[in-house]
Amino acid sequence: MKTNEKTDDKIVALLAQILKIEAIQAAGSKSVTEGARLLKLAGLDNQTIAEVLNTSPATIRTLTANLRKRRAR
Repeated sequence: MKTNEKTDDKIVALLAQILKIEAIQAAGSKSVTEGARLLKLAGLDNQTIAEVLNTSPATIRTLTANLRKRRAR
């Protein structure tokens, strides 16, 4: 059973790496704000978005909050 858990952990880690690579490609040529919007719409969490965009989770929270406010107008 421990072998299966180790295998599962490796698969999850590899999928997380693939997700980050795809996110970098999707947001690569965009501004931080647009990249944050795009990745948030894709369902990524703030920590992952911050890592991809090389910024802090607090910055992502602020950017996405501002985007929500603009959308609500």
